Amino acid sequence: MRKFSKGWILGLCFLLGLEGFSQDVQFSQYYAAPLYLNPAFTGATELTRVGTNYRNQWPGLNHSFNSYSAYLDHYMFDINSGIGIIVNANRESKVRLSTNEVGLTYAYKLHLGEDFFLRFGGQASFVARDAYFGDLVFGSQLDLERNIVNDNSGEIFDEDYKHNFADFSFGMLFHAEDFWLGISGHHLSEPNTSFIDGNISKLPMKLSAHGGMKFDLGDGMINNYFSNTRQERSAFVSFNFKRQGAFNQLDIGTQFLLEPLVVGVWYRGFPVKYKLPNSEAIVLLLGVALPSGLDIGYSYDFTISKMTVMQSGGSHEISIRYSFLYGSPNDRNRRSTIIPCFRF
Repeated sequence: MRKFSKGWILGLCFLLGLEGFSQDVQFSQYYAAPLYLNPAFTGATELTRVGTNYRNQWPGLNHSFNSYSAYLDHYMFDINSGIGIIVNANRESKVRLSTNEVGLTYAYKLHLGEDFFLRFGGQASFVARDAYFGDLVFGSQLDLERNIVNDNSGEIFDEDYKHNFADFSFGMLFHAEDFWLGISGHHLSEPNTSFIDGNISKLPMKLSAHGGMKFDLGDGMINNYFSNTRQERSAFVSFNFKRQGAFNQLDIGTQFLLEPLVVGVWYRGFPVKYKLPNSEAIVLLLGVALPSGLDIGYSYDFTISKMTVMQSGGSHEISIRYSFLYGSPNDRNRRSTIIPCFRF
């Protein structure tokens, strides 16, 4: 027998909340995970781009939520299209729940005249979920009077469960030189995620609207001892609204690019009540955007919900990406329609 603790109940609720609400992992640096945000961002740099994201959420708890994303995309000028691949993984350590996804993305860029562009994107994914049920605790095992957990639950089931399914997403993105506006829909078929045969637990469709504006702050100059080079100075404001199941969330914020330095602050979970409260965190970001095409960002979420920073430990997030030219060097002069987005 074992001592009773809240961790066992949390693990039980996390895995067996089959009729409850589920929600996708949310990266605070959502523009540093562009294909995860909206498949229409595929090929948006009009270069070849490779990137990765890591998020460690609430490390102060007695178990952690770790999320990973990696992607590769490439733009093809001849057919005005971007193609890409994305790999996502989530790990919940206490109950050993893991989700792994591999997806293919495609986006087409349509020129609407002047400096306006519209991109359409789609994604098809294979998702594999795995969970270890050997550590689950059932109500019949709890002895509240003696504060212990009995060993035998009387339940008969396999300890290790696996479940696979297909998933589909779609997105659109409208942009000019100084603003952008996008919408995306994930889990369009609302696939069944249940580990138990005959049980239906749909993954709710996630809808997102995101956009922002860029403001030039004037050019600066960097003296590298041999010559003066142009330094970009820009300010960005942005929003990202998400709705999934019982959750509504609005993120708003700003970033400043004083090349190569990027600093940002935004509010994650602006109060937009639906069924559940969602005020969550203040996010601070520090990053560098190097002329070589390498971008590195670190952000920290200061928890402002009822689960304080002291309890949760906040959240850490790191993003790394590298953009480079693959193909004819002449294509570099044709890069005039890059989306003026947040860097991270």
